Formats: sequence, C-alpha cells, structure tokens
Amino acid sequence: MPRKSPELSAIEVRRLTTPGRHAVGGVDGLFLRVTQTGSRSWILRYPTGEWRKAASGKPFAVYRDLGLGSYPNTSLANARQKGAAIREQLAEGIDPLTEKRAAQQARRAAELRRLTFAQAAEAMVKIKISEASNAKHARQWRQSLEAYALPTLGAMSVADIELVHVKQALEPIWETKVTTGARVRQRIESVLSWATAHGHRSGPNPAAWKGNLDAVLPAPARIKKKAHHRALPVDEMPEFWRRLRERNDVPALALTFTILTGARSGEVLGARWEEIDLAGATWIIPPERMKRRREHRVPLAPAAIELLRSLPQGEGGLVFTRDRGRRLSDRAMTDLLAALGEQSRATVHGFRSTLRDWMAERTATPHDVAESVLAHSIGNQTEAAYRRGDLLAKRARVMRQWADFLTTAPAQGENVTLIRANKAAAE
Repeated sequence: MPRKSPELSAIEVRRLTTPGRHAVGGVDGLFLRVTQTGSRSWILRYPTGEWRKAASGKPFAVYRDLGLGSYPNTSLANARQKGAAIREQLAEGIDPLTEKRAAQQARRAAELRRLTFAQAAEAMVKIKISEASNAKHARQWRQSLEAYALPTLGAMSVADIELVHVKQALEPIWETKVTTGARVRQRIESVLSWATAHGHRSGPNPAAWKGNLDAVLPAPARIKKKAHHRALPVDEMPEFWRRLRERNDVPALALTFTILTGARSGEVLGARWEEIDLAGATWIIPPERMKRRREHRVPLAPAAIELLRSLPQGEGGLVFTRDRGRRLSDRAMTDLLAALGEQSRATVHGFRSTLRDWMAERTATPHDVAESVLAHSIGNQTEAAYRRGDLLAKRARVMRQWADFLTTAPAQGENVTLIRANKAAAE
C-alpha cells in the first residue's frame, strides 16, 4: 500500500514557498503547487487508468492534474473539501475533467445557438455585398429583410425559428406583394442556411418552399397578377425615335444606345470605353456586369458606332456620364421618358420587349438568335453545352435591320416584304 502523506496544518501550508509540488495530505493526491514566480495554487493529481511505456520499456501510469483554485483565495480546508468530492466522483467512474470539458463545449454550443436572426442576416448581407455586381442588389437584400423579416424574426435565436414563425413574417405581404414576398422567403431561407452551415442551428430549413411552406402558403405563380414592363407597340417606335433623336442630352443618348443594342439599362449605365471596340463594331460586356454572369458580345450597328464616336472620352472611363465624369443615376432614363410624356406607356426595360416583338412579328429571325440578342439563355443545359458560338454574325444583321427600322418608318403593307428580306438574310 502506498505511503500516505502527512496532513499539514494551515500554518505549515503557509510556509511552503519552495518552487515545486508539495503534498498536503488529508486527500490522496492533493498538492500545493508553487511556481518560480512564487504564485501558489491547488491541484489534485489522480490516475487516468491509462498505462504507457517509458523509453526503457518499463510501464508507468498516466496521471492527470486538476486545478482547484489559487492559494490563499482557496483555503486548505476548501481545497480538501473539493478534493474529497472529486475523489468520490472518481470512485464512481466519473472523470471530472472530462465532465468539465463537456460542459464547456455545451455552453459554447448554446452560445452559438443564441445567435439572433438579425445578426445572421447582417452576416449574410455582408456576403451579398462582396458577391454583388452592383451595390443596389446588396441594398435590396438589407432593405427587404429589415422591412419584412426582422420585425418578426430579428430578435429570435436562429435555433428557435420554426415554420410558424416564417409563415408569420411572410403572410402580411404574401398575396399583396407577391414578388417581394417570394424574394423575402428566399432570403430568409439563405440566412437560415448560413446559420446551419456555421453551427448556429440544426434540422430542416423552415423557410424552404418545397415540401414545407408550399403546404401552408399559396404558390406565387397562382396568385401573381403578371405586370409586364410597359412597352411601346412596334408601329409607334419610329415616331418615338424621331422625338428621342431631337434631344442631345446624355440621358437621351444613353437611352438611344440602350434601344439600339437591346441591352439592359444597368449594362448601358456601367458601360466603359475599354469594353468598346469601335473598329470591330463590338461591345464586350464582362461577366460580372451581366445578369447570367457570362461575357456578352453586343454587335454595334452603324448608328450605334456613330453615336459613340460623337461622345467625349473622359478620364473616368465611363461612356455615359454626368458632371465631372460621374455615373448617370439609375433613374436618368426613366426621368427622360417622363419628360417625353411616355411614363404611362413605356419603361426603359420595356424597349427590350418591343425589340423582341419586332423580331417575332416583322422578321424571320430564328428563336435562338432572337434570344441571344437579348442575352437570354438558349434551350436546356444539354443544348447550351453543345452550342459553343454566340451567333454574333447573325445578331449583327438583326441589329442593323433594327436600326434601319427605327430610322425609317415602314409604309403600310411593307411588313411582308420585310419578313422575306429578313428570311433571306437569316438563311
């Protein structure tokens, strides 16, 4: 039987100042540890039950030291009381250090799970800011979540959010602001997915649509009243074109270029001179500025080239600028339409619809060429995988014909002739 250490008195313990580990007795394995700097603390040394071999091959037991507090903040009597309680746990097969670490991990997990939806949403918005091709998209994320999700979910722990809470947030706008409601649902789903991936919640996503919210909310497609972008009829375009070309301000030139190219307003407002190849009559829009994140080559009709050559190339690099080379506002062309008295009949985006109608009704432009003109996806993924070209030559013919149509109003009865002419060109 191992020799027991003698029980030291409180006065004897106070006199222990030599660096090292000093047995104080009263409880097996209770020591006062003195460091080189003179600080003192209590430890309880106990065997783990594990055996290892020394370099000599001799087996030895593995011991573990458990801290019981500093001295003299923890008195000798308190240290013996703590040590005795731990010895009782060890006798029952409970390792207190393992239990302590498990409790710490549980507390950390609980802290992670206490992350609020508002905090998770802010983290997600930061990701969207870094991903977004323009700041407007990230602002929309923040604004929609702040307006429609945070009032209900913001203060809640992400771990506690269930389907009923998501439904409560969406119901006020689900049937009155259908598009907004659908986007908010997708954004709530993204925030909760982020929270799950980072260990803040577990289980199914309560904002998922399929097999979840689709059982308690009507499908957006069934309740949405489609409001297409207002677009001028094809026959009214030449007259509008004449009025537009009477103006020479920058918003009018930007709208002219938008119509001639069939591009989206954001692509035109962000156009830079280094993207323009005047000699090759091509505008190459980089993928980060395209909706589908793919480079898009736009063939430029002679009218578009003439317009570009008339513009000064400022230091900022943007093609269409206001004072001091700054980017035109997103509303510049919309405000122009209002000034022309067309705000009730047309939108900037609507001219893409007019172009699409013209290709379908007045030309024999093949479907895939027409969709490529507007930078739309062509067919399914299999078809897209096999289609390596971008139909640039065919699109160039279409854009020249579109410019000719705008600048020359067709006479009554000439539609059939135009279709035949275009059919021959397409072939």
